[in-house]
Amino acid sequence: MADDGSPIERLRGVMARLRNPEGGCPWDIEQTFETIAPYTIEEAYEVADAIESGEPQKIRDELGDLLFQVVFHARMAEERGWFDFDAVATAIHDKLVRRHPHVFAGAEFAKANWEDQKAEERAASGAVSILDDIPRSLPALSRARKLGKRASRVGFDWPDVAGIREKLNEELAELDVEVAAARTDAVAEELGDALFTLVNLGRKLEVDAEEALRAANAKFTKRFKHMEELSRQRNMSLEALSPAEWDALWVESKAASKV
Repeated sequence: MADDGSPIERLRGVMARLRNPEGGCPWDIEQTFETIAPYTIEEAYEVADAIESGEPQKIRDELGDLLFQVVFHARMAEERGWFDFDAVATAIHDKLVRRHPHVFAGAEFAKANWEDQKAEERAASGAVSILDDIPRSLPALSRARKLGKRASRVGFDWPDVAGIREKLNEELAELDVEVAAARTDAVAEELGDALFTLVNLGRKLEVDAEEALRAANAKFTKRFKHMEELSRQRNMSLEALSPAEWDALWVESKAASKV
């Protein structure tokens, strides 16, 4: 295909060709917003992983994959007569200008202005609740943080860290009761309440629970792999280890990770 035009125009051309019923890709043609959405979420996570790697080329490539997702969705919308990629770009351009009057209109910067702008946009969209525009598809920890933060804007929040810490103790006590009673559904509910409270404890402490858990996952993975390596060096079968042996390996791996 032709190489003329800007990079984004060439990318849009590739997308149009892939979706063309005559000579396009059968897989791309049969996709819908619903079937592509999981890939869009996956690509966003891969961008985050690339950023963690610190490798510029990997970041570039993953951003390209994510951009392709945007182009894919915009193309499907264009086919339905809803909007096209230019309309997407125009909408985000206008929103950014509108939300940054301190940059584009000579106003003074104030964080409250940003929140006020978003509140006005929610009202204009017909939202009934201040929680209406928080996506249900967000990772649960991220959504819990956003829900708590949004509710706090109208005064529904714990007054301080001590208050939410006390609430966490209360939720954990309720979880203990249901665990002892072996009520599976109630255990799941109480565990959810405890997690929600813990996420908002992080919010109060200005710690993002999603990022904190990602870091904990990475730390656990590193230490567990070290235990596996130690077991191979010592001809130990992981499946045959006693709890005491597992604990000893964990302590050794934990110490090694701090060196």
